[in-house]
Amino acid sequence: MRYEIAVIPGDGIGPEVIAAGLQVLEAVGSRYDIAFHWRSVSWGCEYYTQHGRMMPEDAIERLRPHDAIFLGAVGYPGVPDHVSLWGLLIPIRRHFQQYVNLRPARLLRGVTSPLAGRGVGDIDFFIVRENVEGEYSEIGGRLYQGTDLEMAVQETVFTRRGVDRVIRFAFELARKRPKKHLTSATKSNGIIHTMPFWDERFATIAEEYPDVAADQYHIDILTAHFVQHPDWFDVVVASNLFGDILSDLGPAVAGGIGIAPSANINPEREFPSMFEPVHGSAPDIAGKGIANPIATFWTASMMLEHFEEHEAAQALMRAVEAVTASGECSTPDLGGTATTSDVTDAVIASLS
Repeated sequence: MRYEIAVIPGDGIGPEVIAAGLQVLEAVGSRYDIAFHWRSVSWGCEYYTQHGRMMPEDAIERLRPHDAIFLGAVGYPGVPDHVSLWGLLIPIRRHFQQYVNLRPARLLRGVTSPLAGRGVGDIDFFIVRENVEGEYSEIGGRLYQGTDLEMAVQETVFTRRGVDRVIRFAFELARKRPKKHLTSATKSNGIIHTMPFWDERFATIAEEYPDVAADQYHIDILTAHFVQHPDWFDVVVASNLFGDILSDLGPAVAGGIGIAPSANINPEREFPSMFEPVHGSAPDIAGKGIANPIATFWTASMMLEHFEEHEAAQALMRAVEAVTASGECSTPDLGGTATTSDVTDAVIASLS
């Protein structure tokens, strides 16, 4: 099988980890009869400094024909975060209806959780985040700037279509998991309109899935449970803002967001989905050759799963865990001295 992949290396360590990711994917592809055609574009903060925008006006149309988008990182000092995010990542998510942000939180073999006494098997869940509406709408504005009457208004938008489809995706995922357990994040005791609506839709859709155990927690106590009882969770579904918070906290308790992958998915496959590690651009270590590529490799495995290349995806994760379990090839963020290329070579050598 051959896949057309748009590659956006991005900023900071993005080009370094993406180069490692492409190298590993080529190695996997050669073993499982998978071919890739990479089309790389140099969009991001450097492009912004030259052109005053994060990507060209026709960027969406240029990305549309691809099977997927492989993204490194976005953001760099000198370019405000809201400019870099709203100039590239969010337009891609919304134009391509990537309404599911999927992030696994799993303690890999050989990786130490910051939580005392937690081992492999204790932390293994998915966070399903609504990715295109909710709290991150563009509706709102500011009035009377620079005066004592200054005010800012930000509107939250929850639609039945948007809420239902992400909750239903989460139920379908939970149905495929051994625990068959779905948790909803809410705050309906304090947010009077949108979160009761979310709860109502969750309860209604739950009736379609009698084989899946369903429960809900308010977001404040849910974050505490992630730390104290991560073994309780299997799949967690949340609105855009709550999911954003939980999808960093979850991987953090599983060893750190430096090794965390993510996928921005259009489940209907009408448009390309986008796959990105979530460690950020890390400008402080850019160019030093010590960035941890594990998150990128895990992200690559998620892309293979999306393509239904299950054997290849599983082989890649086995190789990743063989390397992490050995403890002999870790980058500085995990307490070792290995370089990005050292880890890349070790994972390729471990492929079966």
